[in-house]
Amino acid sequence: MTVSKYEKFAVRKPIYEARFPSVKGRQAPAMTFLSSQQIPEANFHIEMAWVYAIPEPNPCLPPQVLDHDRLVLFIGMDPETPQVLGATVEFYLGGQSIVLNTTGSVFIPKGTPYGPVSWKEVRRPHVQLSMVFGCGDPYPAGRKAVDGTIVELPHKTEKFDYEQYVVRSPMREAGPNYVEGRQNPTMTYLSRTQINAVSHYVEFGWIWGVPNPSMPKMRHDDFEEIVLHIGGDPDNPEALGGTLQFGIGEELLEFDTSHCVYLPKTTDHGPLMWKQVRRPLIELAMMLGAGTLAEGWTNSFFDLPDGSRRGPK
Repeated sequence: MTVSKYEKFAVRKPIYEARFPSVKGRQAPAMTFLSSQQIPEANFHIEMAWVYAIPEPNPCLPPQVLDHDRLVLFIGMDPETPQVLGATVEFYLGGQSIVLNTTGSVFIPKGTPYGPVSWKEVRRPHVQLSMVFGCGDPYPAGRKAVDGTIVELPHKTEKFDYEQYVVRSPMREAGPNYVEGRQNPTMTYLSRTQINAVSHYVEFGWIWGVPNPSMPKMRHDDFEEIVLHIGGDPDNPEALGGTLQFGIGEELLEFDTSHCVYLPKTTDHGPLMWKQVRRPLIELAMMLGAGTLAEGWTNSFFDLPDGSRRGPK
């Protein structure tokens, strides 16, 4: 069987990196869906974990400082109430306590201390997803695992309000007003409009049936894009719950597990055609270097609204 030349841009199965001690109530190790180990061309790191109950120990994620920007998403996994997290989380950023009880994101500029992270209550399983920008291996080999022990909580030492790096409610701007089987518009949880310091765009939405119309073919000449499809079964995190045909270049790649696709600049991609959707799942798109919807997607689509088609680059 001939392997697609674009298969190198797809992560069909996550790797499990044990960087922290065993944790009860939280998926550990977490699932890494993008790293330089999996796709050398991608200078990013993405990992996610399900949280089923209040973790033990709690806090289970200790204070840290990274040399690269990071985004942490806490995602409620009920497609009927997507903004409801189903938990209450306390996240320290720059020594300031940030409490989240809705689906939300926390942007962490490089060099900013963050953590610990603790859960005050968990009413239903949800997902914690972390993205590191500009580095495919933020935890280099040889670094000792952190034991999770918290001696004392951090204290804020400056007047700066780190709340401005938190997105508690999404913008609804990406996509048409209605697509059968799919949440539209989707939920934007990172943009320059929301947080002035960022130059990336992150949006996601639920798919609960075969989307109609399908996502069309497109190409971004100036930006890289990352697309994740995340299954909604907490008992089987790698199960997608559907079957998708994803156009990359002149080929169609088929997926039936949770996966990540990295799309370098000028790579034709799409259409995205679902053959079946057995249970609700999440589609997440990230545009790297574009801080707004218009900046990232204008003139990207081959089928333009006026009926014309964009020509070759």
